[in-house]
Amino acid sequence: MITLQQIDKAFQTPEGEPLKAVSSASLQIEEGDIYGIIGFSGAGKSTLLRTINLLERPDSGKVIVDGQDMLALSEKELRQARMSIGMIFQHFNLLNNRTVYENVSFPLEIAGVAKADRKARIEECLRIVGLEDKANAYPAKLSGGQKQRVAIARALANGPKVLLCDEPTSSVDPSTTGSILAFLKEINERLGITIVIVTHEMNVIKSICNKVAVMEHGIVVEKFEMNDTKFVPKSNIAQFLFNNEIILDKREAAYV
Repeated sequence: MITLQQIDKAFQTPEGEPLKAVSSASLQIEEGDIYGIIGFSGAGKSTLLRTINLLERPDSGKVIVDGQDMLALSEKELRQARMSIGMIFQHFNLLNNRTVYENVSFPLEIAGVAKADRKARIEECLRIVGLEDKANAYPAKLSGGQKQRVAIARALANGPKVLLCDEPTSSVDPSTTGSILAFLKEINERLGITIVIVTHEMNVIKSICNKVAVMEHGIVVEKFEMNDTKFVPKSNIAQFLFNNEIILDKREAAYV
């Protein structure tokens, strides 16, 4: 479904020296995967994610999504291809002057979907995330978890094959994280959507991902499958993330 080959991406710094955000990164993501990309802040994981729909155009490498060479597409073809790639952002990115219904409607309007057809699709997406009763509410009246659920509904509006999630639980409280992840897992299982999720939280990875890539300093240092019972993390970053999660689990257990 998604192939990233030898992706490089650098940014210019104020000092004039280029900052290498991603270096020679390669991933193979199969249809139906919930693929996690984990690492600390600044590891390059969000930049790598954004190369999939070319919100960040790589300096070199190949990006193949659903059989299409994304870098070879014209602007018109790229706009069309992006309709099959939904995206959820860390800070929701909702339109504050639009209701929940109108936020979900927005990508359909851009795609030129007729108003009558939009209504059925919007209502279906709101049912998926359990927000039918909030259709006429404005974002300011919603909790963080509800805002992220609206963002999920909006990302589903065009019927995407791929859903990119950039730290989708970072802006919600811990008690809401589980419900957001449950919605994503249900979307994957019910609709067959391939999900790529960027996070710095190992509990997110353990909750829903079947495959994982670990990034550090712009490099993919390790890949593994979550059902591999014999997997032993080799990189320092993966060892820290696994060990840190064990500590968190024990601490949480004391409050159960």
